[in-house]
Amino acid sequence: MSTEKKNYALPIGIMFALFAMISFVTNLAAPFGTIWRNEYAGSNVLGMMGNMMNFLAYLFMGIPAGNMLVKIGYKKTALIAMAIGVLGLFTQFLSSKIGAETAVFTSGGFIIKLNFIIYLLGAFICGFCVCMLNTVVNPMLNLLGGGGNKGNQLIQTGGALNSLSGTLTPLFVGALIGTVTVQTTMTDIAPLLFIAMGVFTTAFVVISFLSIPEPHLQKGGVKKETFTHSPWSFRHTVFGVIGIFIYVGVEIGIPGTLNFFLSDASEKGAGILTNGAAIGGAIAAIYWLLMLVGRSISSAISGKVSSRTQLIVVSATAIFFVLFAIFTPKTVTVSMPGYSVTNGFNMSQVPLSALFLVLCGLCTSVMWGGIFNLAVEGLGKYTAQASGIFMMMVVGGGILPVLQQFISDSVGYMASYWLIVAALAYLLFYGLVGSKNVNKDIPVE
Repeated sequence: MSTEKKNYALPIGIMFALFAMISFVTNLAAPFGTIWRNEYAGSNVLGMMGNMMNFLAYLFMGIPAGNMLVKIGYKKTALIAMAIGVLGLFTQFLSSKIGAETAVFTSGGFIIKLNFIIYLLGAFICGFCVCMLNTVVNPMLNLLGGGGNKGNQLIQTGGALNSLSGTLTPLFVGALIGTVTVQTTMTDIAPLLFIAMGVFTTAFVVISFLSIPEPHLQKGGVKKETFTHSPWSFRHTVFGVIGIFIYVGVEIGIPGTLNFFLSDASEKGAGILTNGAAIGGAIAAIYWLLMLVGRSISSAISGKVSSRTQLIVVSATAIFFVLFAIFTPKTVTVSMPGYSVTNGFNMSQVPLSALFLVLCGLCTSVMWGGIFNLAVEGLGKYTAQASGIFMMMVVGGGILPVLQQFISDSVGYMASYWLIVAALAYLLFYGLVGSKNVNKDIPVE
């Protein structure tokens, strides 16, 4: 029998690329919103609708994506996801080719245009893509690495690339837009859409010719196990499901609203008259970069510091950061780095609140892993079911930011961060009390 170990360097490299693309495609929505917000008379709610449509797809695709792995395997699921991704990105590009004068209907005093509806459709389609890829890349990297420490190392490397991509996306969008004007359209950021389509197409072709192990693929009749309980039977899991919903909303809402605030040159916003979108994109990028730093620190200390302790500390710290941001007058400024195509990197004066909100990236970086680990602790055979539920709850990344924009439209940007404070308070409660497993009497073997 041959003991030759297969070389999976190429498929691992492709999975790394897809890991980065998940963040790239997801993080396009919020900075794109600065364009649509401007087109719709400064409505932050409508500006955040693309982000909501992207995350709404998780609600419909979370569990089916897991079922696809079992029925058709990793390879076919990944191929379908990439094809859907190209379709979604191209649909968003098409929105730039539809005349802005083409109205469809009126809602809340706003004339909703056909180009906006096409953009939202493209964002929704992209949501299906990233949901499926999220389901594929983590277990596939673990598998290609042979499990254990090597598999975990590949996942952590993929996560680092994911964070790096999330850092660069708002920076690139802001650099291409510069200052949002009445002439700014989706055409200005078309190069990013075509780059993303090119990566997906290349990955599709390469994976089509690769042989990938499929341990979860069921080819014959498999007896379905009957469970006497479900993840909903565990209080700490139910609280954790709510926590995941809230966390993703916090993670997206903090930099998304900050980007809108800095891009808004009016008295309501930061009042930055030149290159506001570029500055906002660059500073939002720092938030995602600090998430990468936070994850690296967490990986280094997790062997000695529990998930519960980390969640408690970062939730409490984030609450203080956001409160400082809310109560600091925007006239108090600090110099932070910005970037534009015309001027390159330069230091810009922005409200000090921006610095406090950016620092929250250090805190939110730790929360997903902490909540997930605490919520599935002691679930045993119910863990797989819980994972599908958690994937559905990523929809919080669409719903809470829209709610935050509704508040910002009504009472102001900084006042909208009270919603974030309330959400962080829940996560602090979960770390302190809600994460304790009080249902240890339920058999899980």
